[in-house]
Amino acid sequence: MAFYSKQLPSTVPKSSRTVAILLILTSMVTSTTYGYDGSMMTALNILPSYTDYFTLTTATLGLNTGAVYIGCVLSSFAFAKLPDYLGRRYALFYGAITTLIGVVLQTAAQHIAMFVVGRIVIGFGVGACSIAAPVYLAETLPVKWRAWGIGIYFDFWYVGALISAGVTYGTAQMDSTWAWRLPSLLQGLFSVMCLVLLPFVPESPRWLQASGYHDEARVALAQIYSNGDIHDEQVMAHLHQISDAIAFEQSHETVSALKMLESPSLRRRLFIVASVALFSMLSGNAVITYYLGKMLTGAGITDSNAQLKINICLNAWCLVIALFGTSFADSLGRKPLAAISTALMVVFMFMFGALTCVYGLSTNTSAIYATVASIFFFQGSYSLGWTPLCTMYPPEILNYGMRSTGMAFYTFIVNGTGLFNAFTFPFALEGIGWKMYMIQGTWDIIELAVVLLFYVETKGKTLEEIDVIFEGERLVDTEKVEQSDNSDSSPAIKDFPIVKEQAIGIN
Repeated sequence: MAFYSKQLPSTVPKSSRTVAILLILTSMVTSTTYGYDGSMMTALNILPSYTDYFTLTTATLGLNTGAVYIGCVLSSFAFAKLPDYLGRRYALFYGAITTLIGVVLQTAAQHIAMFVVGRIVIGFGVGACSIAAPVYLAETLPVKWRAWGIGIYFDFWYVGALISAGVTYGTAQMDSTWAWRLPSLLQGLFSVMCLVLLPFVPESPRWLQASGYHDEARVALAQIYSNGDIHDEQVMAHLHQISDAIAFEQSHETVSALKMLESPSLRRRLFIVASVALFSMLSGNAVITYYLGKMLTGAGITDSNAQLKINICLNAWCLVIALFGTSFADSLGRKPLAAISTALMVVFMFMFGALTCVYGLSTNTSAIYATVASIFFFQGSYSLGWTPLCTMYPPEILNYGMRSTGMAFYTFIVNGTGLFNAFTFPFALEGIGWKMYMIQGTWDIIELAVVLLFYVETKGKTLEEIDVIFEGERLVDTEKVEQSDNSDSSPAIKDFPIVKEQAIGIN
């Protein structure tokens, strides 16, 4: 880490608003890559030029599709602490480089083994960025920007998906393997964008302070809050608050995996984080993402061109709804947004299952339209809440000492579940058909109960103030810092007491 102080970016724009926008752009290319991959595989699984080239069976179809999750699962172990050692920015850098290597392997694949290895490497890189990016944004963006910034971060999953849907629709007309190789190659574009933008954004001030770079932390806060003015009182107030909280954490025992299980407050945090990870993948959205073609075939739409067009429209629809939901994350709150989103998913999943049962493979045009509409309504319901919340909520819930490790834990569950989905859903669709959708709807009811009973509200709070919800005692005086984010009058340093003698996450 010693090299960091020599490479503190001198190209960071003076405008704090511009810095915030660049921070979001730098991080959201990760979710764009992920979204591009999901939509690309949906389209490739429809294209005869891809399925015939690899002579895919149900098993190898699941392997090719799910291999990216294997890489993500592996990265959750390998990258768990890297953002703490090297910094959030450098973790993003290495994740983007790894993704590019995987893209080259996938594009040049001559057989299933090479294709799978390429997708595993892509998954490793994307998984690494998925650990670092939400942590980076949560620790760097001001409170007033945080909901929008982290929400839009994963909303851009659909931007990647929409781009991929358009690209694969165009390349589907090619009579060569470039029908699937070109979409694979273009997947690396977003990682290149990340590498280009990284020199223009600051490192996380919380990581800098925790790593002993106190002057650099002050500069980073100034770049984020005060257009580079390191003497701004608001900057000093935030630095004081961060310094107190981190100093107290570092004066106590390191948060190990065992300590996470022993501490009631940390167990509560991890339960919420694990539930978000599971719900983000097991709500029914994953089967639509990767196996839309099979679902549409079951609904009576068998033409591959029609399926590709529906894929484009579905991703555009989800992007609009996700942005709409993100706009309510602060005004409505995280918990109500999750509850509304989940309740709507229950309704539309049961609707889709019933329509598929009654009218599956029907030639009744009205029934086919109704079935397709229920897919759109379900994906819209998911996009309304879970798309922005699945990366917004976990880093808010986790405290500094466990944020990177906790997000690795989150990444492991998300991608382990995704791997399970990729291998089981093709067989479930083949074996029980519409009954699977009814099982899925029942599971969504359980999700709704967990949200209502166990989730906490985090809107409008600094990360240090959220800690108070779990620890039961004010650790630092955050009230004046919060006021300074919304007014012109900034608090003086003397208004902020040293942290109280209450362990952060260790009881």
